[in-house]
Amino acid sequence: MKKEDLRIVYMGTPDFAVEALRCLVEGGYNVVGVITMPDKPAGRGHKLQQSPVKQYALAHGLPLLQPEKLKDETFLAQLRAWQADLQIVVAFRMLPEVVWAMPRLGTFNLHASLLPQYRGAAPINWAVINGDTETGVTTFFLKHEIDTGEVIRQERVAIADTDDAGTVHDRLMLLGGRVVTETVDAILDGTATSIPQEQMAASEPLRPAPKIFKDTCRIDWSRSVKEVYDFVRGLSPYPAAWTELHQPGQEPVVLKVFETEKLPGAHGLPVGMVVTDGKTYLRVAAADGLVGIRSLQLPGKKRLHVDELLRGFRLTELARVE
Repeated sequence: MKKEDLRIVYMGTPDFAVEALRCLVEGGYNVVGVITMPDKPAGRGHKLQQSPVKQYALAHGLPLLQPEKLKDETFLAQLRAWQADLQIVVAFRMLPEVVWAMPRLGTFNLHASLLPQYRGAAPINWAVINGDTETGVTTFFLKHEIDTGEVIRQERVAIADTDDAGTVHDRLMLLGGRVVTETVDAILDGTATSIPQEQMAASEPLRPAPKIFKDTCRIDWSRSVKEVYDFVRGLSPYPAAWTELHQPGQEPVVLKVFETEKLPGAHGLPVGMVVTDGKTYLRVAAADGLVGIRSLQLPGKKRLHVDELLRGFRLTELARVE
């Protein structure tokens, strides 16, 4: 079968999922339908906002479905009518078996980690938070348990010490587009082989990648300088690490922290103590040194470099964060 004859249904929602869809469409693959999340209210006006995948699908005239429930009989009938040979899932949601088992060639998922490591909703963030020096993408066939299906292809990329979750996201997004089309080609020409994850050697204990909530993002200044540094870049630029600034006689202020630098060394200060010249630098005492804060954000304000913020925000000598 030629790629022009293979009927593909694509499922995805955020920016990360647009690249693979773009590669399929521009590569001449036969995408017969797209499924994405329903529009959601966003912003101050709570206007309904289309997902990036929906925007791409509409711009390229692709048939589109936005089901509230994936077991809804009306949706299932519409999905069957597309007569997909293959379904591809990138950053969408957990599928019921009635959906993923529908195509004759199955359904495969693109996941932003080297499975079996980092199964879960936030693999990019957790790989950076944990200080990993390597990550990658994996395509695998879906089965009942989430992120546990047989692996088809994997590609690796390095994580530099200067990377944050945003730069790794963009690198994996581009890589993922290529790996998705390579996976389709292998399925088409019959060369695709899949390996059970249980047979893949893991050199270290498996690490999960659970969904990240606001409480997850609070900085623990009692950790080492490196751990705090990795934590901040693993959550930058979104959802962003945060800490609470306390100054005598003032209400606590929440600071989002986007970029830091490592300043290891003995200091004798209480953990969380703020050290600043009030003009050019802001440092916080951690367990084994100081963490220099390079860019941050006050509530309701834009992200600023530390010297920009200090020009309009006064810190007292007894300031601390926790």
